[in-house]
Amino acid sequence: MSTAPTLIVRNAKITTLDRQNPQATALAITDGRFVAVGAEDEVMKLAGRNTQIIDAAKRRLIPGLIDSHIHVIRGGLNYNLELRWDGVPSLADAMRRLRDQVARTPAPQWIRVVGGFTEWQFAEQRLPTIDELNAAAPDTPVFILHLYDRALLNAAALRAVGYTRDTPNPPGGWIVKDSRGEPTGLLLAEPNALLLYSALAKGPKLPIEYQRNSTRHFMREMNRLGVTSVVDAGGGFQNYPDDYQVIEDLHASGELTLRIAYNLFTQKPKEEVSDFTNWAKLVKPGQGDAMYRHNGAGEMLVFSAADFEDFRQPRPELPAGMENELEAVVRVLVSNRWPFRLHATYDESIGRALDVFEKVNLEIPFDGLHWFFDHAETVSDRNIERIARLGGGIAIQHRMSYQGEYFIERYGAKAVERTPPYKRMLEMGVHVGAGTDATRVASYDPWNALWWLSTGKTVGGTRMYPPANLVDRETALTMYTKANAWFSNEEGAKGQIKIGQLADFALLSADYFSVPEDQIRNLVSVLTVVGGKPVYGDDEFKPLAPALPPAMPDWSPVNFGSQYYKPDREAAHAMAQASCACASNCNVHGHAHGRAVTSATDDQNGFWGALGCSCWAF
Repeated sequence: MSTAPTLIVRNAKITTLDRQNPQATALAITDGRFVAVGAEDEVMKLAGRNTQIIDAAKRRLIPGLIDSHIHVIRGGLNYNLELRWDGVPSLADAMRRLRDQVARTPAPQWIRVVGGFTEWQFAEQRLPTIDELNAAAPDTPVFILHLYDRALLNAAALRAVGYTRDTPNPPGGWIVKDSRGEPTGLLLAEPNALLLYSALAKGPKLPIEYQRNSTRHFMREMNRLGVTSVVDAGGGFQNYPDDYQVIEDLHASGELTLRIAYNLFTQKPKEEVSDFTNWAKLVKPGQGDAMYRHNGAGEMLVFSAADFEDFRQPRPELPAGMENELEAVVRVLVSNRWPFRLHATYDESIGRALDVFEKVNLEIPFDGLHWFFDHAETVSDRNIERIARLGGGIAIQHRMSYQGEYFIERYGAKAVERTPPYKRMLEMGVHVGAGTDATRVASYDPWNALWWLSTGKTVGGTRMYPPANLVDRETALTMYTKANAWFSNEEGAKGQIKIGQLADFALLSADYFSVPEDQIRNLVSVLTVVGGKPVYGDDEFKPLAPALPPAMPDWSPVNFGSQYYKPDREAAHAMAQASCACASNCNVHGHAHGRAVTSATDDQNGFWGALGCSCWAF
């Protein structure tokens, strides 16, 4: 090697996911790529005078996690406005957090709990009542989105959105009213969730500079969990190119801490062909670089093919004209060599879509074009075989961990055993990758998804799948790293700790391979590196990563600990808050505590001073 590495990590337990070199104790990085992976004594010989050396203290080191289906661009624009209930263990605790945030939030702003949780995670196993929301927030609008099945609005929120006794129900939605004809505050998707997110869209928005700050904080939260790459699946009310300006600006200024491959999601029924035809003239698949690149079309290709994911409702029947509309779009995409993805929950929808794909393939061969279904909870062996023959893939998510009880109630315990049948997919040779579908349908936490893959449990504790349908921890990790590179057309470029690949990794708070199964959900990263640069650090690694400015606005829930709840980290955070000598309204310490402070050395490491706070109590 002509030049010494910029970074070496030693004294680690490295899982490489490289079959030729599965385990190592050290790695070296130059120019953002791995240049050595192996035994410590050999790697250390490469060190030069200016090489940074990190002692991993025998912690487990894994490839950076990759989420193949998440709505990170849309989620980032709003993250600073949202009170997150992800992982919170009781409704009592969730309501305490809500009341605390009400006290901080100025008029006319809202309190928003936007998905990522389910009533089954709470010890009480129920949602709050409207009366409880009104008591907690008599004057502040409160909007709570539960999965994509319902939203709860207090009286102030009903006034803010303007729903009255005269407001009609939209198609596929129900504004529940009382015996007097007045809206109760309950909105139901039956089964179309448009009512839910159109109501949410009526709330105040952040100015663009705040949206930049918000996106940076959401990326840092993903980094905290060990995520280094995502495939963004677009989303409703996410228009291209307007709503991509913030992420484009962050990319241009070198402030992205996640690698993002983005898919374009059509926004208006009957205009899908026009959208994709015009976009094909603006951007090409793969356009961009290793940090930010275009990835093709979907998950919405045509509105008539959307079959939703609300298991409280019967399976929707897709309209008779769906095939013609989908065929027109797929012809545009394949002709322009655009990879594509399609949302499909049910086997019936998948079968009809495959009829279209097979027809188009006869005339315009797919020829290795990467295409795949998202979700596929009830896909059959027959349709898995058809997907394999066309060279397709299936991106699965841990939605069933949040909705399994509803599925069982409707379809029975036997039917839930293969929802989705990911072990069978792998056996049949389909490309299978894992993700979350965050931030609304389920949480963005990858460790809950990895726990679900290897245990088959819901967050409420229901065991859905028999052992024969589960995968081991290494296979699950592969599905969340190496396998997901296929879904962004980056096979061989990332997903492994391997010479020549992008130097992305996470050093874990505990050993993923040896902790008890239910402790998998408590894992976080203590050091996350993207392209050889630390983007998140905690414990003794905190000084290695740059600090973020406090979340904007100063009353943002992010400044007061709104992030995915991890019990051990939450306990340390509470202890740090209790020992803080500064006033309770210190935004700097509120922000720091929200980053899961775990070490009394933070002040010695200059963390408080870097944020501009002069008080300390350690």
